[in-house]
Amino acid sequence: LHHNAVLAMPWSLCLLWASCVLAVPLSNPKPKLLLISFDGFRWNYDQDVDTPNLDQMAQDGVKAQYVTPPYISITSPAHFTLLTGRYVENHGVIHNMWFNTTSGMKKPYYQTQHVNEWWDNGTVPIWITAQRQGLKAGSVHFPGTASSYQGEVAMKQEVEPPHYNYKNETAWQENSDKVMSWFRDEDLDFVSLYFGEPDVTGHKYGPDSPQRRETVKQVDRAVGYIRHSAERHGLTDRLNIIITADHGMSTVLRKGQVEEIILSKIPGFSFKDLSFHLVDYGPSGMLLPKPGKLEKVYNALKGAHPHLHVYKKEEMPERLHFSKNDRILPIVLFADLGYLINGYFPVQINKGEHGFDNQEMDMKPFFRAVGPAFQKNLEVGPFETVNIYPLMCHILGIQPEVNDGHLNATRHLLVTSQTRSGELT
Repeated sequence: LHHNAVLAMPWSLCLLWASCVLAVPLSNPKPKLLLISFDGFRWNYDQDVDTPNLDQMAQDGVKAQYVTPPYISITSPAHFTLLTGRYVENHGVIHNMWFNTTSGMKKPYYQTQHVNEWWDNGTVPIWITAQRQGLKAGSVHFPGTASSYQGEVAMKQEVEPPHYNYKNETAWQENSDKVMSWFRDEDLDFVSLYFGEPDVTGHKYGPDSPQRRETVKQVDRAVGYIRHSAERHGLTDRLNIIITADHGMSTVLRKGQVEEIILSKIPGFSFKDLSFHLVDYGPSGMLLPKPGKLEKVYNALKGAHPHLHVYKKEEMPERLHFSKNDRILPIVLFADLGYLINGYFPVQINKGEHGFDNQEMDMKPFFRAVGPAFQKNLEVGPFETVNIYPLMCHILGIQPEVNDGHLNATRHLLVTSQTRSGELT
């Protein structure tokens, strides 16, 4: 009897130990998070198109009425806000274009992706924060992916080649499956995935065009594909998916409809008084007057056109959070909805544009979220996209960097569950 009791003892301990070990992953699988951006997907793009997959995602998860992007409502600045939870003046990626006021050089969007110091200037994206705290992160085509931050990069990263076709649906599916295999086969915890549509189509044809509606159908198919891919890869019980965008889109008003804003035609204004300017880039612009010319330039432009807003950078409205950065030039211009800022003469041909005041409804993107961390069949009111970062950090169980967002703005989206550290939320 004594001998049997001794033999039985370790076996029962083994069972106890095994049940403890097995219970952890079964009851609380490590949460994973996929952040997806469909560039330029306006908050109401699903209202004039049949979108069964987005509708299903809203039933299975959370839908916000809309979200508010930062100003300036263009691609790189708004995406870096998603990745850092900081307003544009604080993260410093103030434009899609890198520029040098001394040489007068400007680089377009794609080339700017590869200018490291434009992105790496004190604020680190969530990939780096996650990796520093023991997680694995990756990114596909997301703005900022091509850069390193304090010498660190996302563990898995793919940067799109130049002249990339952002509309190729087969590539969308391949990228979706690739990301799911990173989660499953390489145990990544966080991935950001970027699609360049419906922005390209919205620019070319306008937000009210049949072409834009067709592209929204393609986005909806992609959402269905992504969710099925997660299921195929056995990730449904642990993968949280957030889908949003950087900004919306608005129809451009042209000559014949309106009096266009053409700076060269404004009395008292001269480009000779500037040492550098960034105009002809949608509804926003920045000017660097020559020494002693600031008041002259400012006074000539202020009130010169009823739809042109002119500010000294330190007098920019506080709500825009677009003044406290050395990269922002001394005079900031932005136009009312539908108007563009032209320099010498109109050169822009887009039928749709963004970059307007982020209070404009046309600038608001959409937001959907689904997964074990999120409530089901919940529609919530609007919040700022700066708040998505602390939400993502919370889901991943990581300590956020200093940021301008608040978890309280999104906490009601979540179910009461356990985070990685085991604390009740």
